[in-house]
Amino acid sequence: MLVFPPVALKPDVRDHLRNTFTNEELVSEVGEEVADREFEALLSSLSHPPSFTCVRVNTHLAPQQQIQHALQQELTGQQLCGCHGEDASLVPLPHPQLPDVLLLPIIGPRYTHTHTSRCPPVTHHWTQVHTHTSRCPPVTHHWTQVHTHTHFQMSSCYPSLDPGTHTHTHTSRCSPVTHHWTQVHTHTLPDVLLLPIIGPRRVCVLDSEVVVGAQCGSSVLRGAHVFAPGVLSAPKTLQVGDMVSVFSDVENKCTRGAKSFEGQKVFLGNGVCEMSRSEVFCSKGLMRGVAVRMTDRLYITPCFDRVLPHLVFLQNLPSVLVSHVLGPRSGECVLDMCAAPGGKTTHIATLMRNQGVVVALDKIRSKVEKLRENAANQQLDCIQAFCCNSIQAVATGTSPSQKSMWDGANGPPFPEGSFDRVLLDAPCSGLGQRPNMAVSSSLKEIRSYQPLQRKLFNTAVHLLKRGGVLVYSTCTVTLAENEEQVAWALRTFPYLTLQPQEPNLGEQGMLGAGLSHDQRRLLQRFHPRMNEGGASDGHAPMPCLDDADSDTIGFFIAKFFKS
Repeated sequence: MLVFPPVALKPDVRDHLRNTFTNEELVSEVGEEVADREFEALLSSLSHPPSFTCVRVNTHLAPQQQIQHALQQELTGQQLCGCHGEDASLVPLPHPQLPDVLLLPIIGPRYTHTHTSRCPPVTHHWTQVHTHTSRCPPVTHHWTQVHTHTHFQMSSCYPSLDPGTHTHTHTSRCSPVTHHWTQVHTHTLPDVLLLPIIGPRRVCVLDSEVVVGAQCGSSVLRGAHVFAPGVLSAPKTLQVGDMVSVFSDVENKCTRGAKSFEGQKVFLGNGVCEMSRSEVFCSKGLMRGVAVRMTDRLYITPCFDRVLPHLVFLQNLPSVLVSHVLGPRSGECVLDMCAAPGGKTTHIATLMRNQGVVVALDKIRSKVEKLRENAANQQLDCIQAFCCNSIQAVATGTSPSQKSMWDGANGPPFPEGSFDRVLLDAPCSGLGQRPNMAVSSSLKEIRSYQPLQRKLFNTAVHLLKRGGVLVYSTCTVTLAENEEQVAWALRTFPYLTLQPQEPNLGEQGMLGAGLSHDQRRLLQRFHPRMNEGGASDGHAPMPCLDDADSDTIGFFIAKFFKS
């Protein structure tokens, strides 16, 4: 049984998605039963975190090996212990194909399970409540290969880790639980390390409860503490230092300021309060800062707040992959059209060795200022960030001579054919993000992205040089924003052709948009898929590196060449 219920969707949104994943072309290929089963699995996967945290490392500032060593020291210094004294030492693993990525396993439950021993049975329900008694016999997990990971980008100089077995022992009021971790090497992405997510874990639910919003709950599952703006409900007598259980409201029905909540909620773990109720719900305005510091999580994963700033960056694995697929080269002029918050922009500049010009556009001024600050902190002076609506970024009436003179020093609008490569990581419905307990978007909002993406795509094509490369990506799972956009682009711009992608970690494009098999195999689609393996003792297995590329967020990448 799954730990959390499937992602909550508005009825018409669910019907819309179901129609997408049971479209006529797909059903004729795999059958209606399989299509239905895959759709339900998708909804369940979306509410659970991926099995690894992905970290991109900044190879511009330090060698990969140095960053990995520093990260290991930081993780060792964090107290990732449970209420039963479990020691969860995490070893960052290099991704086999992405040289600037480190993966960290996320340790936590995937399914309900029953523990049989001299202890009474332990059954995990939606809220993960169970009774735990002592004097249980030892439980030992022998794990080879890590299947669930946290993703980090690391420096391209980082060498593969030597194989080795890493052991940590869980001590509790019950018997010790020992985890044996065998390091697995990754070579495709040398700047990526993997950290597996491990579970299930036994966490005792406390009497005092704090309820947070779905978005806050998703952040907690990825390693964050509970910040005051995310708190919806807290006991009337809540004081600093109180131990509380943290729950997430999965249907967005809890009223902010409530003293209790009896609606549908899921248990996330326990923590200690750093604010009282009166401080959290201050009448003078919305409070900032940590309200509950998590000490015993349902999913063990480290918090990266102020961890190696400017050297490691939390990015989902497909998001790191996009910049590698774009393939920027030193000395080129590259455009990132929808750049905020700047993770891909700085990655592109790093891959270019800070040589050339990277133009970053975003229409929100505060985000542009933050992007400039990040670029400066990372000593990437090839980045030029501008506040601009990218749809309006093309200058009209420019002559061929004007086109060849532009070098990226001036702001938009730009002459046609100004850039060697263009990344359009388009605004989208975000239906591939994980974990996501509830989606508040209406069907009208979801459908509004396709026309916006086409306007942006049109601009991207005009700004791209002949012989240039355009990469289009989204973090959603709909056909309308992915494969249908590719089919539209190929019809609308006959001089565009799909190109093979390297590295290729995803699956081929989805049926339903009328693309040929040869066209679909040139696309990369990442279907959110949980590792459903189980151990014979009822515990979830250690995630395997083989699953790091499939147990990710939902994502889509298409690469075009302009002839």
